[in-house]
Amino acid sequence: MHVLFVCSGNVCRSVIAERLTLAVAAEHGLQELSAESAGVRALVGFPVEPLAAQTIVGLGGNADNFKARRLKADMVHRADLVLTMTDKIRDQVRDLVPEALPRTFTLLEAYRIAKVSGARTVLGLHAARDDLAYVGRENIADPVGLSPQQYCDVGDRIAEALVPLLLALHAHQHPQATLRPRDAATGQQPLLVIDGGRAEPSRRGEYPKSVESHRQAGEPTRRPAESAG
Repeated sequence: MHVLFVCSGNVCRSVIAERLTLAVAAEHGLQELSAESAGVRALVGFPVEPLAAQTIVGLGGNADNFKARRLKADMVHRADLVLTMTDKIRDQVRDLVPEALPRTFTLLEAYRIAKVSGARTVLGLHAARDDLAYVGRENIADPVGLSPQQYCDVGDRIAEALVPLLLALHAHQHPQATLRPRDAATGQQPLLVIDGGRAEPSRRGEYPKSVESHRQAGEPTRRPAESAG
């Protein structure tokens, strides 16, 4: 499954989601899971925003070798699932490629539908969408220009929705898979722990608290970087 993440500038939220997806794929040996990201108003060619890069690393991902890209129709066409950070951006994707409607959701929308309906495929998510319409916005706000704490909060919010969603959508391919701790020498926690493994798909998992652990350990507070947009 190839996932496309879309936000505004493609230097914060969508790249956090992209790199976390790649970390999940590596952690679970999900060779068929891949990801890319783009922005509807991308700062083309810019690297990951510094505080977003620190958040990615804190969540167990790799922020290196990235350049922001503007959303294009061909990206949407090759994606099996499109996850946006806001409902407005979701609608922009649908306007760009109308036939992508059945596979385009906000991240929080897709997570909610999977959790409530038990859907374990993209088609299943779409089929349950009308029955589970949500009155309100399911958006993840842009942290650009905000504090390091708020970057961490955005990273945590992305992770707590994205990691269980990805594993749920791959449960039928890897029903026996469970997370194993990383090398104890690294001190890093596993990406996700689900009680009973994937045999209990409705149970909500826990994602890494690396960033929170750093703060609790008394690591120096990071100074806000100048926003790239």
